[in-house]
Amino acid sequence: MTLALYVPRRSPVHRVPAGGKLLALAALAVLLFAVPTVPVAGGALVGVLTVGLLAARVPVATLARQARTVRWWLAGLFVFHALFTDVPTAALTVLRLLALVLAAAVVTATTRVTEMVAVIERLCAPLRVLGVRPARIGLVVSMALRFIPVLAERAERIREAQAARGGSARGIRGIRTTVTPLLVQLLQMAHTVSEALDARGADDVPPARGHRSPAGA
Repeated sequence: MTLALYVPRRSPVHRVPAGGKLLALAALAVLLFAVPTVPVAGGALVGVLTVGLLAARVPVATLARQARTVRWWLAGLFVFHALFTDVPTAALTVLRLLALVLAAAVVTATTRVTEMVAVIERLCAPLRVLGVRPARIGLVVSMALRFIPVLAERAERIREAQAARGGSARGIRGIRTTVTPLLVQLLQMAHTVSEALDARGADDVPPARGHRSPAGA
C-alpha cells in the first residue's frame, strides 16, 4: 500500500476526477504488463515522475519517501531475477514495479480520500444484489488510507524512544524491536476503533426498502 496522502495543490492533475486518475493508473498497469520491455517500463517511470513533479507539483520528498519504503524489496527482486533469469528481466521487473508504486503515490497525493472512496462505492454499487454494502467497503478503504500515516508516525515514535534510551538497533534486530511494539499498538487501536464503530451501529443491517416500522403501521 502507498504511504503518500493528499498534498493540496492547484494543478491540472488535482483537477482530474478521481475516477479518471484511477482509470489511468489501471491503464498504466495493463500497458506495463502487456508490453514487457525495458524501454516501455523506463519511459513509464520517466512519465510518472514528470507528471508527479512538474504537472502535479508533488514534493520530491514525498515520492522519495515512497521509493525508500520499497527499496529493499526492489533490490531483492533485482538480485533474484539477475541470478535465476537475466539482468534485462531484473531491470524490467524493478522499473515496472517502481513506476506503478510512484504512480499510485501520485494518485493518492493528488486525490482526496473522500473522492477516492466515493469512486469505490460507485464501482461496488452493482454488488448490492449480492448483499454487499458499498458503504461498508468505502469505510474500510477510507480507514485503511487514513491509518497509514498514523502507523508511520507510531513507528517513528518507537524508533525515537529506543534511540533516546540508547537501544537503537539496525538491520533485522532493529526491524524486530520496532515491529513488536508497533503490532501491540496496532491491535490496541483496532480494538478501540471497533468498539467505537459498534457503539455507532456500524454493523447494523439497514432495513429493506418498503419495510415499515411498527410505529408507522
